[in-house]
Amino acid sequence: MRSFVAVLAFSLLPWPSMAGAQGLSEYGIEGMHVVSTAAGEGHASVSADGQRIVWGAIDREGGAGGKDLWHARLRDGRWQDAAPLALNTRADEFDPMLSPDGRWLYFRSNRRGGHGGDDLYRAPALADGGFGKPVNLGAGVNTDGDEWAPMPGPDGDSLLFSSDGHGGQGRHDIFVAHWDGVAFSAPTPLPGAINTPDDEFDAAWLGDGATLVFARGSRANEAPVRVFVAQCDGQAYALAEPMALSFNTADQVTFAPAPDWSKPTELLVSGIARSPRAGKLDIYRTVSPKVTGKAGCLRASVAPPPR
Repeated sequence: MRSFVAVLAFSLLPWPSMAGAQGLSEYGIEGMHVVSTAAGEGHASVSADGQRIVWGAIDREGGAGGKDLWHARLRDGRWQDAAPLALNTRADEFDPMLSPDGRWLYFRSNRRGGHGGDDLYRAPALADGGFGKPVNLGAGVNTDGDEWAPMPGPDGDSLLFSSDGHGGQGRHDIFVAHWDGVAFSAPTPLPGAINTPDDEFDAAWLGDGATLVFARGSRANEAPVRVFVAQCDGQAYALAEPMALSFNTADQVTFAPAPDWSKPTELLVSGIARSPRAGKLDIYRTVSPKVTGKAGCLRASVAPPPR
């Protein structure tokens, strides 16, 4: 089970709440005192219409306890009316991600009834703005280990996620599963040399898979954890380099890179910046890395197994 422990003192600094990134130089904090608060927040997702944000919160007052999922609506250009989602339990819910088409909310949880450890779930989006009953993604994806960070792909059928229960190069590795209309296929490791003996997690495709962003650290909950960028060479992802961001350094914990579905050139990340800062872990908005890779990795990643 992944757990983030704050190791630095925090301060509340005056800064405008940002629902967008107008005037972004390098980065801006997301929703000061609404999304990012004195509690620990991370792993945010913005809907394709730009009207809703969902994120994970750690021990935030008003939640069910532990890690919970929260959401807020865009009103007058700002995120407002933050509230916990009704699907939260006394167990942990974290790593939320809305699908690009708005049909699903994916997340991980160690709630009862799973396959063991952290499992991946998805809940259907309802017409009234809520979410329906969460459904476990099944034994093809989930194991008796821990599955984290579900990221639906731009094709609507592919799913990136991290697991320590499917074998691989070391601790948590990044895998891809394909929806066949009934269930997710047996996952395959991400093509290329991305997976290592370290933890790799929180992966997302940019530019229809030409570029990959992800987090890597020797241990997922201890510094250093950094966001990396890898470009597709047409068949696999080449050597990954740390993403250029001033607080994405070797002495910090920076993770959860996720595209804003309403603004594809902008990226949400979680971590600890020197300023502005709201709490133990905050959510920030920055410019997405340039997509310079070639097409082909998404197709190679999600090709269903031969029958």
